[in-house]
Amino acid sequence: QVQLVESGGGLVQAGGSLRLSCAASGRTFRIYSMGWFRQLPDKEREIVASISWSGAGTYYADSVKGRFTVSRDNAKNTMYLQMNSLKPEDTAVYYCAAPENPFGGVYQRPNEYNYWGQGTQVTVSS
Repeated sequence: QVQLVESGGGLVQAGGSLRLSCAASGRTFRIYSMGWFRQLPDKEREIVASISWSGAGTYYADSVKGRFTVSRDNAKNTMYLQMNSLKPEDTAVYYCAAPENPFGGVYQRPNEYNYWGQGTQVTVSS
């Protein structure tokens, strides 16, 4: 049974930093692509960043390019999202996600992912 658990969210002032973690269990982490999404109430879930199974490929939404960095530590079965220069518009619930099939590329759409964490709240005050 695949489980994804996010942590690291919280309240931070604009311009500050946070690092989110996504701990995965239930299958061989290192062969699966992973992604970060965020969602506001009454809004669709949107891609933030994703990383290929090998780590060689990454994707970032335009709104976070140059500020956020996605990475993975296969020895720890964990994916990270380093968020710098945070803005109030980054406020959302952040989710990590994983697809069903291994050896994938960088997926951008929610329907390409089959497993989701419970989410972690990030609030950026102005």
